Amino acid sequence: MMRDEDIGRLLLKFSLPAIAGMLINALYNVVDRIFVGRGVGSLAIAATTVAFPIMIILMAVSVLIGVGATALISIRLGEQKKEEAEKIAGNATVLLVLLPLCLTVIYLLFPDQILKTFGASPEVLPYARDFMQIIMLGSALGSISIGMNNFIRAQGDAKTAMYTQLIGASVNIVLNYIFIFQLGLGIKGSALATVSGQFISALWVFGYFFTGRSLVKIRLKNFRLQAPVLLSIVSIGCAPFALQLANSVQQLIINKTLTAYGGDLTLSAVGIIMSIVSIMLMPILGISQGMQPLVGFNYGARQYDRVKEALKKAIIAASGISIAGYLVIQIWPSQIVSLFTKDTALIQLTADAMQVYLAIIFILGFQVVGPIYFQAVGKGLKATILSLSRQVLVFIPLLLILPRFWGIDGVWRAAPFSDVIAVMITATFLYFEIKSLPQTEVSKQMPAPLKQT
Repeated sequence: MMRDEDIGRLLLKFSLPAIAGMLINALYNVVDRIFVGRGVGSLAIAATTVAFPIMIILMAVSVLIGVGATALISIRLGEQKKEEAEKIAGNATVLLVLLPLCLTVIYLLFPDQILKTFGASPEVLPYARDFMQIIMLGSALGSISIGMNNFIRAQGDAKTAMYTQLIGASVNIVLNYIFIFQLGLGIKGSALATVSGQFISALWVFGYFFTGRSLVKIRLKNFRLQAPVLLSIVSIGCAPFALQLANSVQQLIINKTLTAYGGDLTLSAVGIIMSIVSIMLMPILGISQGMQPLVGFNYGARQYDRVKEALKKAIIAASGISIAGYLVIQIWPSQIVSLFTKDTALIQLTADAMQVYLAIIFILGFQVVGPIYFQAVGKGLKATILSLSRQVLVFIPLLLILPRFWGIDGVWRAAPFSDVIAVMITATFLYFEIKSLPQTEVSKQMPAPLKQT
């Protein structure tokens, strides 16, 4: 199928479930901020912004274990070594519980110090403390629902993986409304809704593995940790883990800079902007995920014309989404922001800042697809460099430099400057990569799939 079927049709087929899953995943933060902003206030939005980099660290742990184990499970299944795949899944499941619990203990020992480090002012601190205490106590549930959902994808069951995200997001949305607007629980209600959604998702995932529906079974005998298995998981998962940590550091620096130059209201503004960006970013990431197996398979089969076609169509589709998002943001900025808050001062500040911060967001599609291409063809170093180029290599230095000259405007202007530089780097890498691809095509046959027993 991936060797012969129409590339455009395949890209659509692979991308749609990924887009749906990604959008559902984005709803967690977006819904939290909408309900918190309209039901509690601007300081509560600032509190979720302070909490965001900490939550990214929790997600990074899930990615470290989930992605690393998923790659190994897929390889072992391809090698017809089902018992080894189950051993990996068992060890990874234990890690998905233990590591978040360790982070939770550390947080509970020093909550105020940690929250202040991530940008909480005295006014925001009580809200951030109430929110994060509940999130941290449920951290293992989130880790299981995210990490083990990757195991489901490793078996080729994309629909069940999508349902995991859909169930969690639906519970989160409904309970956010009930807890905040009906029961008056404030920001604690939002945290309880998030953890409840993660709990239901975790139950769904466990049900999948323990009721016989999965090819890979979770067995108690495989819960005994083995150093070689753990090292293999961590070695593969460390690259995406590092990228998530880079996101957390970036958000931390943004929070600290905004607090220093603009105060709590700007912290609320950037929280809203990040939520809007995530809605745009998720479909683009879904297209990139849909492109990845197409590029990888045909690159391995040496069908380089199909590799180029898949890359081209993915860039066009991703660029179409980013251009549409850019137009919506530039035409209706205040209307979009007003979904999150009723505070007129915050609406005006966020709308103005967003138009600068996202001034050239229309090039986002190209910048996201480029690194995924190099990941798909097994060139991990280039993929990592490109992924880090905007977030770390360019954006963080600009965040530290530009506000010294332009104050708070320097924070907003750092984003478009870093976008331009990052796209130039990505375009250079892709130009030489595509130019170096040979023209010969040699087809390869795939081994027979592993049958469930």
